[in-house]
Amino acid sequence: MRRKLILVMFIIAGIVSCTGKQTEATDENAKPGDVRTPVTVTNVSFETLYDSTELNATSAFLQNNYVKSTTTGYVKSVNVKPGEYVTEGKTLFSIVTKESLIIGNSISSLDSSFKFSGVNQIRSTSSGYVTQLNHQPGDYVQDGEQLAVISDMNSFVFLLNLPYELRPFVLNKKNVELFLPDGTRLRGYISSVMPTVDSVSQTQTVVIRTSSKTPIPQNLIAKVHIIKNEKSNAQVLPKSAILADETQNHFWVMKMLDSNTAVKVDIKKGLELKDRVEILEPSFSKGDLILVSGNYGLPDTAKVIIQKR
Repeated sequence: MRRKLILVMFIIAGIVSCTGKQTEATDENAKPGDVRTPVTVTNVSFETLYDSTELNATSAFLQNNYVKSTTTGYVKSVNVKPGEYVTEGKTLFSIVTKESLIIGNSISSLDSSFKFSGVNQIRSTSSGYVTQLNHQPGDYVQDGEQLAVISDMNSFVFLLNLPYELRPFVLNKKNVELFLPDGTRLRGYISSVMPTVDSVSQTQTVVIRTSSKTPIPQNLIAKVHIIKNEKSNAQVLPKSAILADETQNHFWVMKMLDSNTAVKVDIKKGLELKDRVEILEPSFSKGDLILVSGNYGLPDTAKVIIQKR
């Protein structure tokens, strides 16, 4: 029995020894250069980039038409509603005086063929929306009393509160583009600049006019893109291709040296627009392959395998 036990122990020891030798041989045959990181690559492109800032502009009517009574009397009829669009010359109110009613009834009793109404028609002097309606039929009004307010469509503008330090980027440009909340894009032009600056915010009001045929409500806030710097034919890479140190002062990319080797190339950044970055230095050729994924944490020279382009 003891002999059998000793024999089994020798067999187990032999198996363990052979396995260790085989593992050691496998590790000795492995080479670090055989491990390659899967990556994806791209090429540089040449695009137009710009540096811009976004400001708010509010729609407004610079002028209002105040409809007033031309006589003292009673409002006989009102032909408009609040928010209604009226055209120039439209009859808005009919006003009749107490004296005209008395005179008219007396004349009619004497001669029914003679028709005297004594009604004064008040018409709109401009086109626009009725923003205020102050009286209704039966109201007694004085001469010169306000009856309604109509916005002057010819005075519709967007008011941009421009920080004074951005004046050089706006006032030397005639045309601007406005973006409404519903996605509509409008072309506008700077018509005038108010000669005052807000003492608290240090902003100056810029008047922007548009040629939109679609009615736009008052107090609507639109976005205005102010281009501060624009560069055409800029050398551009995706933001994912740019690597940086912890302080964000040193930037580089990983460039393919051959079919399976990527090397570190220091770069100098320029303008940035969304996910696009301008590369000022060095100059790459259109055939250079730059890593866009799998590049994080790679050493100065790394073995890689390109998965897709």
